[in-house]
Amino acid sequence: MKYDVVIVGAGQGGAYAAIQLRQLGFAGSIALIGREAEPPYERPPLSKEYMLGDKAWERLLIRPADFWAGKDIDLLLETEVTALSPEAQTVTLRDGRAIGYGDLIWATGGDPRRLSCPGAELAGVHGVRTRADADAILSELGHVTRAVIIGGGYIGLEAAAVLRKLGKEVTLLEVLPRVLARVAGEELSAFYEAEHRAHGVDLRTGIGVEAIEGEGRVAGVRLADGSVIECQLVIVGIGIVPAVGPLLRAGAAGGNGVDVDEFCRTNLPHVYAIGDCAAHSSKFADGAVIRLESVQNANDQASCAAKAIVGDPQAYGATPWFWSNQYDLKLQTVGLSTGHDTAVLRGDPAARSFSVLYLKGGKLIACDAVNMIKDYVQARKLVEESAVIAPDDLADASRPLKELDRL
Repeated sequence: MKYDVVIVGAGQGGAYAAIQLRQLGFAGSIALIGREAEPPYERPPLSKEYMLGDKAWERLLIRPADFWAGKDIDLLLETEVTALSPEAQTVTLRDGRAIGYGDLIWATGGDPRRLSCPGAELAGVHGVRTRADADAILSELGHVTRAVIIGGGYIGLEAAAVLRKLGKEVTLLEVLPRVLARVAGEELSAFYEAEHRAHGVDLRTGIGVEAIEGEGRVAGVRLADGSVIECQLVIVGIGIVPAVGPLLRAGAAGGNGVDVDEFCRTNLPHVYAIGDCAAHSSKFADGAVIRLESVQNANDQASCAAKAIVGDPQAYGATPWFWSNQYDLKLQTVGLSTGHDTAVLRGDPAARSFSVLYLKGGKLIACDAVNMIKDYVQARKLVEESAVIAPDDLADASRPLKELDRL
């Protein structure tokens, strides 16, 4: 069997690539291959609205289940690609079947990074990446009094907020000196640490995990200092491992993901990569090669690859943006704050509505806005322009960002 386009990975990026191809008038055959049994769905709500019961499963679907057949897109679910041959332009499935392609889009994202300590495989230790992960956690909550969350990034913090709302005792452990250390400045980290503690989370930073304890099922977490936290559930949120093994074995360049050019092309002919697994050079990171783990990036790169396939190549240069919902706090981020040399606080964190603006060499490179939609919207244009504005002006919350004088 051969398709004009084979898309490996039926998550956000893969689904949107298929949708874009049809919207751009592509009439060729398309196969969308996914490891899970479910049709394409949104993953960010899994650690928020879905676990809380605020959003039903059907509302997570990217398109209704019958959409794909209606667009003549073959969904090959519960199917995994284990190898590919760039010379033969085929992918090999776990069951041994081979599928040919004219063009291939690799959109597999990544798998949750697992703990390497003893006890990591015990029952009751979970990641949060798929519906099955979230359902497994929900199925156990009736027997859970205390949960331990390992990792102080967005997934860990969102899970902590959900479990506290559900009435569980929560301990959150972060090995680094502060939460969100890889993605935000100290002001934002301090604010979220205080918020979670105010909501009853036992949040501990600068502490490592030695082992997960229990007989068959988790009963506690042993820390580096030898102490043990008793618990009945562990959620691990320490990042992902890009799912690119078959690509790399086939000769694709990469390491932390697979390298792509400005049109999302790998170094293999007719092979594209998009989303969490695609490492690309970003002007928002001074040209450094990065991976962006966000819905925005997956969608924008899907569009980029689709346009290249239909003969209308347009270089990828979308502005990075992210969001996170915790308790009644909506965090919206635009740009990349990594490498900033100045952070400007705008507004009062005590009011639970403020923003942090990040500068590098005098240029505005990113903004974190907490319950400050206007700042987020207006900062986007300034970040795209690499605007130079006096820090004192940026700190003046009485003046709209869009009205500030550029230097």
